[in-house]
Amino acid sequence: MKFQIKINSFKTLDEVSDYWSTADYIELLGLFGFPDAESSDEDSLRELLMMAITDYEPNEAAAIVLEYKLSDDLNKGQIEQISNDMLLDKIAEEYPEINLHGTLFHINQLLYKAFNGKFPNTKASQFECTITPLGKDEDIELTKEVTLKLLSEGLSDSNLIKRLFGDKMTGATPFPEAEDILWDLATTDGQNFKILTSEYWLSQDDLVAEEFEGNYEKPEEIEED
Repeated sequence: MKFQIKINSFKTLDEVSDYWSTADYIELLGLFGFPDAESSDEDSLRELLMMAITDYEPNEAAAIVLEYKLSDDLNKGQIEQISNDMLLDKIAEEYPEINLHGTLFHINQLLYKAFNGKFPNTKASQFECTITPLGKDEDIELTKEVTLKLLSEGLSDSNLIKRLFGDKMTGATPFPEAEDILWDLATTDGQNFKILTSEYWLSQDDLVAEEFEGNYEKPEEIEED
């Protein structure tokens, strides 16, 4: 199945502005000892949280936010370890469980801004593209896996995804890791897409073409006895 891909725009971000909700700010303010946050002006909640966070030591603040967002995925020992490690290393890129990279990025950048750079600065990549089928019968849902495979021809051979998952980026081999590599894939018309991922996985320098053809092979169906 062949598709035409056109990269329409590309941004490198140090935060995703709509990730943290008003409810998140209110809950976090409570955890950082700020009472009655729900009665505060909504536009001031983020600034209030930034001030509340800096009343704590950086690793203590990190542990509180990690517990709030990832208590279902990490135990207390892991949270304590990460809260210390993320002051020195880009945990949002290096943590072995890549399904947590997106959330760790958002946590890291909240802390990075609150503490004026005491945490390493990590980046996200957000780009928009148009994906158009070249055949009349190319009727397939453009999932994260399909989309990432289609992008392969437009990426440099030095791109980390291609280096680590080269066998899965082409051909019919299933690529479940794509669900975690691409943090978000949004479309309103099934043709124009906005994609969010880590700069660690895909930077603007990794894109070697603005327009290219991509190919997708459906995995072979296993016949049941």
